[in-house]
Amino acid sequence: MDWWLVFIYIFSGLVILLALGIPVGFAFLIINLLGTYFFMGGEAGLLTITLYVYDSLASFTLLTVPLFIMMGEFLFNSDISRDALDVFDLWMGRIPGRLGLVTVAIGVLVAFLSGSAIASAAALGTLLLPEMIRRGYDKKLSMGAIMCSGQIDVVIPPSLLIVILGSLADISIAKLLMAGVLPGLVMAVCFASYIIIRSWINPSLAPSFEVKRVPFYKKLTVTSRYLLPIGVLIFLVLGVIFFGIATPSEAAALGAMGALGLSFFYRRLNFNMLKKSLTETARTTGTIMIILAGSTTFSQILAFTGASRGLVEYVKELQLSPMSILIGMIVVWTILGCIIDQVSILMISIPIFFPMANALGFDPIWFGIIALLTIETGVKTPPFGLLLFVMKGTAPPDTTMKEIIQAAVPFVILDFVAIFIIILFPIIPIWLPRLMG
Repeated sequence: MDWWLVFIYIFSGLVILLALGIPVGFAFLIINLLGTYFFMGGEAGLLTITLYVYDSLASFTLLTVPLFIMMGEFLFNSDISRDALDVFDLWMGRIPGRLGLVTVAIGVLVAFLSGSAIASAAALGTLLLPEMIRRGYDKKLSMGAIMCSGQIDVVIPPSLLIVILGSLADISIAKLLMAGVLPGLVMAVCFASYIIIRSWINPSLAPSFEVKRVPFYKKLTVTSRYLLPIGVLIFLVLGVIFFGIATPSEAAALGAMGALGLSFFYRRLNFNMLKKSLTETARTTGTIMIILAGSTTFSQILAFTGASRGLVEYVKELQLSPMSILIGMIVVWTILGCIIDQVSILMISIPIFFPMANALGFDPIWFGIIALLTIETGVKTPPFGLLLFVMKGTAPPDTTMKEIIQAAVPFVILDFVAIFIIILFPIIPIWLPRLMG
């Protein structure tokens, strides 16, 4: 059978199952079973794929996933991130759009502590949106700041998507984690600059309010107590990876133990907190592993049948410039982001796009960061971005979807500005990986 017929059968079957509302993991399972049986020799193919799936999931590298999830759960459920928010608030003073900048700053901090954009946006919306509205901030600007701040999680380590991407594309996870730091900060600078400029041009969007003067020594005291320990934890987790002292899995274990230690230090460690953290860790890890197993099998079927190789050769014969093909990929990722979650997008697109990227000569680290930034942009792109519905759940009851979409649009444009900067200056994501020990 021609490669393009195999590709059409497999991919269209997957799309149909997803359209019917079948969970991504089970949709992959059904397609993989049928594809393996018909294209890889029946029962012999099923046995081969079973062994391959076991080998791929029994990887030491994938220990990073549950450990990073556990680290974030410990810090969130012990309310340590809420204390850090108060510290940022003390240092902002009377800067235009003060609370918006606090939102971006705490979003960056949360990104270093957790790997889930959806969870971060929900937490930031619950913590900050009522206070921003109470202070007279424009609702659209407030919601936009919260959505964009939650999105920074996707590239700043410890990002679960980076770990999954590295596992699927066979790229160094340690280098990918380091590569996400500067692009994440570029996005944060874009968001913060926009908030300051908008607030300066139209002060009614972010009215100033009387800020209680706090002695400098008190600022230092609370910073040392609530922010410095978190900073040390972040430095330890990233530092041991950067200097080559430990693998990402070992660094994730250090981060999880450090987060548990901080919970004990602040006297927030109790049975309910521990139970909730471990339960959420197990639930999230199980979901990711099921989807990951399905995606690895999906990749093997495409490779065995020659569909991946045929697609790459077809793209080469189109005589399109590499940048034109990259733009086409960005469009596809953005559209997918409006429909399904980020992990599922990676599972579907990586087996298809990464062989094409390698054939076009793209740096895999740079290309991976572009993929992650674009996928996360799609998650808040109107009209069906998942982050829009998360915002709807945390916003006041009278908030309409029209208002949420209007809040998201300027920040979606800023997302593409940041992506353009990363494309124009590829040294941004690959500089730190080159310096690594």
